[in-house]
Parts: sequence; structure tokens; C-alpha cells
Amino acid sequence: MSPQVALLALVDLEPRSRGWGWMRFVTGRMAVRGAPGLRFVKVLGSGRGGGFGTAPSPTIQGLFCVFDDAASADAFTSPTGPFQAWRSRARECFTVTLRAYSVRGSWSGMRPAIGASAPVDGPIAALTRASIRPMRARRFWRMEPPAERELQDAPGCLLATGVGEAPLLRQATFTLWDSVASMDAYARTGAHLAAIRASAQGDFFSESMFVRFVPEDARGTWRGRGLA
Repeated sequence: MSPQVALLALVDLEPRSRGWGWMRFVTGRMAVRGAPGLRFVKVLGSGRGGGFGTAPSPTIQGLFCVFDDAASADAFTSPTGPFQAWRSRARECFTVTLRAYSVRGSWSGMRPAIGASAPVDGPIAALTRASIRPMRARRFWRMEPPAERELQDAPGCLLATGVGEAPLLRQATFTLWDSVASMDAYARTGAHLAAIRASAQGDFFSESMFVRFVPEDARGTWRGRGLA
């Protein structure tokens, strides 16, 4: 097993920090590039309406990082680490460290290493991301609203949010579930299953990645809900 650890962070910035937040899309990766043990980082925007709206949110941002080990991830999110620049400007913040146990595909050529065994019970997390082909984007987004509505109401779904590198074309969904059974029940039914089948047949993506994780250390709240 690899000691590699991923980190997903979500922040809702104070309105007065909007300008600072927009600049993070330009300078954020450079600002954290020298963090010890950091192997991969994406600074992500989000949509309105829980992250799934096509209109961008002016205050919500996400970070997805991969580190050599848990100690490096802890240092990154410590009060003296690089992430404090986001946390100190946020009215709400949530972070979770993750170990991958199932990986398909890649993100900008990066493929997380397997760092955990598949859990028998307990919470799990999933990250689905894709680079959508521009000529396929309109058809893809027509399929999304029903699946998103079902996701946010799905039994056992503790958190669901949409993030992305670029509006409409480079998108990701992060979900946290109370069990493997709950996530599998959602994945195999309804609008989500129809969207997956259509995507497989429609050549929508130039690159995609689907990862299942064991969540380890969750801190903070999101949308008013404690998830630690």
C-alpha cells in the first residue's frame, strides 16, 4: 500500500474576500507549489446551488491535493500551513484527508496511488471528474440536473458538491457516503445510471477519473452541517 494521501478542502469565503478568491484561480497553485510532500494540486471553483449550478459561485472554492504522506497533508492544513490563507478568509470550511482504494482514469495525467483496502462498512468518499469535449457539452449538461437532484436527496449521502477547473467543460463531483451500500444503491438506479450509460456511449470526455476513497480525518462543517 502507498502512504500517499489526498486532501479535499471546501471553503465559502467571506464576501469581502471575493477579490482575493478570484486571484487564487490565477496564483493559487504557485502559492502552494513548494509545500513539503505536495505532488498534485488543483484550485477549483464551484457553482451556485450546492455546487451544481452552471452559474459560478462568487465565494465557494475547493482544493484537491495529493501528498506523499499524512504528515505532509497535516502540515499543509495546520495553522501555519499554506491552507491557512483560505481558512482565515472563510465563513465556512471543511477538509477531509482520503486514501484511495479504487482508481479508474487520471486527472491531468495524475493517477492517485492505492493507499487503502476496500472497506467492509463505514463511510466512503468518491471523486468523479471529467474534461468534457466542447462539442458534447450541451448534450452532457442536459443529462445532469435529474442526476444531481437525486444525488442530493439520496439516502446515505452525507455531502455532495460540484467543483471544477473551468465552467461547463472541466468538472468534478465529490460525495461522502455513510456506507458503500448507500453509494452503490444510488449509482445503480435512476437518472445517474442513465447518465452513466449515455456517457459511456457518447464519447463525452477527453479525460476522466473516478476514485473511491476511505475518508480519514474530516474537520469543519459544510452548508451548516457538521461532518467531522
